[in-house]
Amino acid sequence: MARSLIGVILLGIALYLGLGVLLLVFQRSLIYFPQPRDEGGPERLLMLPVTDQRIAVTVRPLASAKALIYFGGNAEDVSRSLPDFAEAFPDHALYLLHYRGFGDSSGEPTEAAIQHDAQALFDKVHALHPDVALVGRSLGSGVAIRLASQRPAARLVLVTPYNSILELAQRQFPIYPVRWMLQDKYESWRYAPSITVPTLVIVAEHDEVIPRWSSEKLFARFRSGVARREVIPGAGHNDIGDRPEYLRLIRSGL
Repeated sequence: MARSLIGVILLGIALYLGLGVLLLVFQRSLIYFPQPRDEGGPERLLMLPVTDQRIAVTVRPLASAKALIYFGGNAEDVSRSLPDFAEAFPDHALYLLHYRGFGDSSGEPTEAAIQHDAQALFDKVHALHPDVALVGRSLGSGVAIRLASQRPAARLVLVTPYNSILELAQRQFPIYPVRWMLQDKYESWRYAPSITVPTLVIVAEHDEVIPRWSSEKLFARFRSGVARREVIPGAGHNDIGDRPEYLRLIRSGL
């Protein structure tokens, strides 16, 4: 009996350690799901002049003071948003970033690399358009809010945002020391208090990916009067972009 119990304990420890190793090694495969680019030819691409990789941006050039930079979700081909964005925002030049490994961008996506590319894109866009709005959806909300704390954005729109990916991972894997394991934490709550530009937070009523409490916690971190929150009734995480209110609300935040 004692040997059987010891065997069960050892097997449990082995399974725990084995799964922990898998989570540690393949953690970024659980965050990023690179997608190819479907929309637009070479004339719709801007290549950022970063030194280590080729970073692609789907664009709709426009001689305007206003520009919109869009950061998409972790499994999103941002080029597919170009037709709808072009129609909804006729007075904005459009820049939609393909994360490393997505679309025509080379390299591997990491939080640090994506943030570096976002800063490079903003600096290039801001040199051409003095009024730059940032829109981030899902994973991209963490990119956009951090960028807005570092660069002179004019407005900020966060769609289905999270308080922290670290916090979500801790709840999903409570038996592991996720804080010490996770490399890309995307702690949006750290940047919300320093945001001073008008901010719109768009929440899906029935978000099955990012719990609504996470979006609400982030919203509570903004200074009073800086951010407003809009909930799209009946929307889920993945179908929020199909709702008629979606682009109308983003437009109201610009």
